[in-house]
Amino acid sequence: MFIDTHCHFNFPAFVTDLDNSISRIRKAKITSLIIPAVSADHFSQILKLTEQYDELYAALGLHPIYQHSHADLEKLSDIVSTFPNKLVAIGEIGLDRYDISVDYQQLTFFRAQLDLAKRYELPVLIHSRKTHDVIYHELRQANLPCRGVIHGFSGSYQQAMQFIKLGYYIGVGGVISYTRANKTRHTIAKLPLESLVLETDAPDMPLSGRQGQINRPENIVDTFNILCQLRVEDYKQIGKTILTNTLTLFNRINKMKIQNQIY
Repeated sequence: MFIDTHCHFNFPAFVTDLDNSISRIRKAKITSLIIPAVSADHFSQILKLTEQYDELYAALGLHPIYQHSHADLEKLSDIVSTFPNKLVAIGEIGLDRYDISVDYQQLTFFRAQLDLAKRYELPVLIHSRKTHDVIYHELRQANLPCRGVIHGFSGSYQQAMQFIKLGYYIGVGGVISYTRANKTRHTIAKLPLESLVLETDAPDMPLSGRQGQINRPENIVDTFNILCQLRVEDYKQIGKTILTNTLTLFNRINKMKIQNQIY
């Protein structure tokens, strides 16, 4: 059984053929899938999808590379305060230095959303591109009760352990399928198994050999198999531990439904 902790399932690649997309994730034994928002325009669509299908859960947030207004923050706060039934996290939030510097606006929106996660005791899905140092400082200062996931992690072992010591999980995705990503592969192989969760970031972050293709949530099965090749533990232990990690962090996911499917 798999849980995809980060999949943009509301994007056209999936919703234009929704019945087929749902059928494929069920065939892949994906019991749950968390859909992170990137802008306020996505909030209502994501919540509607989660109401339609048992497997789908929502994370609402404002992505750092998009432009947002304070009205968007207010909208996010208003929705979170109503405790939507399938809302399990605040995300995708964070900081990004890819082609711009981390400016005051990015930090302002990031801090505001960390405050929101703290107020409503929700975990966070963290986007961090070339910003691990700043993200670490902000998370340490925020001291969130539910912590969260460092999404799409590709930093060093030392950086990963800093986040883990704060209580955060490391998101393991398609990057480990690339043999040239030696640093990330070695890091994921050595990190405590109890600190890992699986994700696809679909339709982005395709696996090696599938560049140019749409990444799909069912590819989480291949990511899991590659993870098993990198780790020393038995695949059953890896699967069970990662499932436990995910359900522990995202405690609003319907655990009883998943347990019934397993047993």
